[in-house]
This record gives sequence, structure tokens and C-alpha cells, in this order.
Amino acid sequence: MSKRDYYEVLGVHNNASDAEIKKAYRKLAMEHHPDKNQGEKDSEEKFKEVCEAYGVLKDPQKRAYYDQFGHAGPNQSGFGGADNFGGGFNAHFGDIFGDVFSDFFGAASGQRSGRTRGHDLRYNLEISFEEAAFGVDTKIKIPKMVVCKTCSGSGARPGTSPETCVMCAGTGQVRTQHGGFFFINRTCTRCNGEGKRIVHPCTTCAGSGKVRKVSTITVNVPPGVDTGTRLRLTGEGEPGVHGGGSGDLYIIINVKEHPLFVRDNNNIFCEVPISFVLASLGGEIEVPTLTKKETLTIPHGTQNGDRFKLKGSGFPSLQGYGKGDEYIVIKVETPTKLNSRQKELLLEFAKISDENTAPMNKTFFEKVKKMFG
Repeated sequence: MSKRDYYEVLGVHNNASDAEIKKAYRKLAMEHHPDKNQGEKDSEEKFKEVCEAYGVLKDPQKRAYYDQFGHAGPNQSGFGGADNFGGGFNAHFGDIFGDVFSDFFGAASGQRSGRTRGHDLRYNLEISFEEAAFGVDTKIKIPKMVVCKTCSGSGARPGTSPETCVMCAGTGQVRTQHGGFFFINRTCTRCNGEGKRIVHPCTTCAGSGKVRKVSTITVNVPPGVDTGTRLRLTGEGEPGVHGGGSGDLYIIINVKEHPLFVRDNNNIFCEVPISFVLASLGGEIEVPTLTKKETLTIPHGTQNGDRFKLKGSGFPSLQGYGKGDEYIVIKVETPTKLNSRQKELLLEFAKISDENTAPMNKTFFEKVKKMFG
């Protein structure tokens, strides 16, 4: 029987790109793979045909000779017989298999497990506003898996050791033949790919090599952190497998709200109430900062919402340079309870006042007058 055209076998045009050829091969090879079609001779033959076609078309030099001479190309080019294209199906199948099927079979291909890094852990840490500003060293308790001290992590009872698996002879893989023309290595089911079995497990950890323990860890919180800041403690996660490194512990910061201050980046804001008399006449008041009280001069005629800056009284930069500022936001209070004498004085004040004593009031009504003519 004459061979079919390789492009026809893969279902692509003769000017198809390498990516198109590989994509077509991947689809057909998985469709006709013997593992999916056990006992079906027709699928086995199609799988061979697909692999042979791809083995030629994926190689630029072989493809060029094939395009020029067809199936006779290998004889003309010195690649060997027409059935092998430079070694035949069995010669190039290993490369094809590794090129396309490694991601399809994954662990099923029988790769023995090696060092595996331990799991990372997460801890939500709540701190005060002041602790966020100045930093703090605090101790936390973390329940996590640690290496079993009884067996030093081997999982075997003291005085014994893991034994070589008899099924895979310590390789962690079992080799099986498919279709009479190729082999596949699979993970040994007896030892789960470890290559060894624990016959006498440790009584403390039941053979796992790990036990759960509550560990006390000191966390150094640097100045300037904010809610959502993530601190990484290297190696404080769970231990690895087969000598793999430990995972990391991630501390997620949550800063409590403050009764006086509100943070905006590295700046802080504090609302300070004053009387309308102080706002009118001016004077001095004491205002809070993160470290102490400061004297602030209120100029006469201060308006509600006016801001005064205390330079450098905010949060330090988490990167270690510069500090934010503190802004005092004035809230002018109107008295809600007046005695008769206070009312009398206010009425007298109103009679002798003119528009010049209330500049914002004057400006507002000028705009209203202009608007309505």
C-alpha cells in the first residue's frame, strides 16, 4: 500500500507553519493514542502514521527534501530508507513524545518526585495606629507542620529506615509496553513514586515525618506599615519534602482605626473643634500629634474647614526615608444653648455688624443677586 501524503495525514496545507503542524499533530496524536484506544489496531496504525508524518515535517531539512522529492526524498538525501526518514519511527518517536506529550502525561510519565518546597502560610496581624507609625516587635503563635523530632523527618521508627520498593526497584517508576512499539514509564503505585516504602512507621508522626505544633514567632513590624502591607518571614512556613526548603510565612497587616487621626498615605488628619469666638478673635490652642501635644496659633477670622500643617508629624515612609505631615482641620462650633445674657450680646452684635464682618456671606449673596438680577 502506498503511503499517504504527510500533509494529508496531519490535515494541513503544504505551506503550513511549524506551529500549525505541531497543533495538528498534538490533536491527532492524542485522539489516536493507544492509551485511549486500547486494543484498537486501526487507531494504533493511525497513531504510527501521524507520528511518522510529524517526525518529517517538524524537521526543516527533512521537510525540504520531502517537499522536493516526496516519499523518495530520504533516499535522495542520504537520510536512509523511505520507511525511516533517518532512523525510522522508533528512532525519532522519543523526541516527538517528549516534545508534545510531556505536558499531557505529566506525573504519569513516571518522573520520580524530588525535593519539594514546603507550603507557605498566612497570618493576619492586627496592630494599633501608633504601632503602625513607630513599628513594633510582637510575638504570634502559628499552628503548623514541623519536622518530627522522633524520626528526624524520615517517617520510619527509630532504629529502622525506609526500604527499597520491590515493585519499582527503587526507581519510583514502572515501565509498561503499549501497542508493541513503545514504552511508557508510570509512577509506581506501591510507593507513590518515592522509590522507598516505610515498613515500620514512626509512632509519633505515623510515617509522615511531620507533626503539627504551635510555634511562637517574633514578628518585626517596621515603621510606616499600613493595612494590606505584606511582610515575608523566609523559611517560617511548613517544611519541605525530601530535603526541600521550608515555605515562607506571610504576615498581612491590619491597622486599627484611631479615635482622633485619619491616615492618607503618609499624612494624617485631625479634626479640632473650636468656638466661633476663638475663630473670630484668634488665639492659641493645644493639638495632639502622634508623639505629644503641640501649640497651634489660630489666626482671627479662621473659617470652618481651614487646615493648618504640622510638617513632619505624619507617618514615616516604609522605604525608610522622609515623613508625612499632620493636618489640623478646624471645625467651628455653633453654641446650641444660650442664656439670656448671651442672647442679648449676640443680638447687639448683630445690630452693629455689617457685611464686612462676614466676607463669605457677602460674597454668596452678591452671587445670588447677580444670578437673579
